Amino acid sequence: MSGILAVVGEGQLAEIVREALSGQFEVIRQADFNAGVPDKTSFVLVLSDHWRPSDYQKAEELLQRTGIPWLSGFISFNEGVVGPLVRPGKPGCSQCADTRRLMAGRDREEMLELQMKLLMDGEILHAVQVSRMGFLQVGGLIAAEAMKAMQGKQALTEGRVYLVNLDTLETSLHGFLPDPLCSICSRLPDDSSAITRISLKPNPKPSEGIYRSIPLNELKAVMARDYLDTRTGLFNDKMDDLVSPFAVVCVNLPSSLDNEVTAGRTHSYAESELTAMLEGLERHCGMSPRGKRTVIRDAYRNLSERALDPVTVGVYSKEQYEQPDFPFEPFDASRLIDWVWGYSMQQERSILLPEQLAYYSLGFGGSYVHETSNGCALGGSLEEAVFYGILEVVERDSFLMTWYAKLPVPRLDPHSSDDKELLLMIGRLEAAGFDVLLFNTTMENGIPSVLAIAKNRGHKGANIICAAGAHVDPVRAAKSAIFELSGMMRMLEERLEGSHEAYVQMVHDSSLVRRMEDHALLYSVRQAEGRLQFLLDDHRPLLTFEEAFKQRPQHTDLTDDLKDLLQQFRRLNLDVIVVDQTTPEIQRNGLYCVKVLIPGMLPMTFGHHLIRLSGLDRVLNVPMRLGYAKQPLTFEQLNPYPHPFP
Repeated sequence: MSGILAVVGEGQLAEIVREALSGQFEVIRQADFNAGVPDKTSFVLVLSDHWRPSDYQKAEELLQRTGIPWLSGFISFNEGVVGPLVRPGKPGCSQCADTRRLMAGRDREEMLELQMKLLMDGEILHAVQVSRMGFLQVGGLIAAEAMKAMQGKQALTEGRVYLVNLDTLETSLHGFLPDPLCSICSRLPDDSSAITRISLKPNPKPSEGIYRSIPLNELKAVMARDYLDTRTGLFNDKMDDLVSPFAVVCVNLPSSLDNEVTAGRTHSYAESELTAMLEGLERHCGMSPRGKRTVIRDAYRNLSERALDPVTVGVYSKEQYEQPDFPFEPFDASRLIDWVWGYSMQQERSILLPEQLAYYSLGFGGSYVHETSNGCALGGSLEEAVFYGILEVVERDSFLMTWYAKLPVPRLDPHSSDDKELLLMIGRLEAAGFDVLLFNTTMENGIPSVLAIAKNRGHKGANIICAAGAHVDPVRAAKSAIFELSGMMRMLEERLEGSHEAYVQMVHDSSLVRRMEDHALLYSVRQAEGRLQFLLDDHRPLLTFEEAFKQRPQHTDLTDDLKDLLQQFRRLNLDVIVVDQTTPEIQRNGLYCVKVLIPGMLPMTFGHHLIRLSGLDRVLNVPMRLGYAKQPLTFEQLNPYPHPFP
């Protein structure tokens, strides 16, 4: 690369780099961008002895227009930061790097303090006296990267940043992902009906019994590289649980609101780490729109011919909305709200639905319900994601239907499955002191669903733990539920140690059940056991897996399994609506994320005050349809207690 190398900035760092490069290139030094960029400039270095984000904002605005690549370098606290090397028009700019570094590298309180200081002072001064050696170390890295860029070679800071500890001079290189919401380099499309349409494509299974488009081992090479980094990663921490009955790995997903911890539970730590990150990516995609820009804001009464009636997914009762300080308001068809496009698989057309139903962290200010991650799923293809999104809706619906209607569902004999892995999994929980009970909670849709209960034989830890699973293969449904059981054991035991009496109080006052974990902790205390007696009754006969579940056709293509599920819901006149939540961060590795809504199915809610049953008469009618009741139930007959879903 011929031409001028411009060094923009004041201080020791800029001077060190200018001196290092003057012998090889024509270098022009200037204090700022007030005079613009020198003619014939090929590459720009923006350097400072402190961190002044406004300098890099100006550089982005100016150099993106001119098309000149550039590199930043500065001192922040006791650390030197070099990079990224920005190529205009390519995602992954300095603003993206700062966003990732701030989000991953500091705890929530520190980050808020940092943002306040930037607002007040416009810069962050380095917290220590930087030695000459420290400046030379940082300057040397900058000069080396600039030299590669000027010589047309691949620089190490493209998509990455160097961090230099100025106390020890330890230097590390950290990759980061472009921020799809970046105001500088992101080019997200507007949400539209045209990009929402779903046309199902073939998805041959890698091998018999594998319900995935991409085998998990094919993702191992890219997951940690692209998503896990303590300083700049989408995930900034991981922890192996060496106490749980199975291999459990947790990863931390930092966000502007809070840390989100997701877990993988399998038979190996390597696979659990992978599944934990996949679960975390699903959460990340489902929190807010990051793959397309929401552009429709209107009232339902103006959109009703092409929009979902929001009440059909279940709302709160009149009495709930009238409670003092209740955080939600009744749905108002004349209120302006944001809408996103989904796709109705039954009607085979695009359909609008409230953004707050499609993304689960948006249940604030002016919302009419609080939506959870229910129905969100990740897959190696769009079809795979939809398949697992449906299964999650079915799993939660079957669990809640059983609970609310107090259905005496049949117990399953795990030995009848002839599955050695399932029996070994149960044996491991038994060795940990728990009896495991399995129940067939399959509803009128015929999709195999299993409720698992672990009952503690001792006096330490949780008394009862509940979990659920759904899959076209009932044995897989059972295994999924058992993995969930095992993942709760240690957490519940730790929480109970210091707060046992608080959860005993919840037995007497259901209004105290406010958070997700409260539901499982409530049933961890022995005083709540009687509420599960409709399931724990030992006098019911055991069913074999063959008796409980109908034989299903075996397909070699996952899309055919999906079509079977869709046909089941068409038969019941229940629509399956799919919102594509895929973001550029996961699309780079061939992954897709969706939110599946099936109006009429019971939505999973957490916090006893947020039960959503109004408008969902199916909970009253299905028990009679399945032979558990002689006539439709009334809402007054439903279980009044908080559910035990973890």
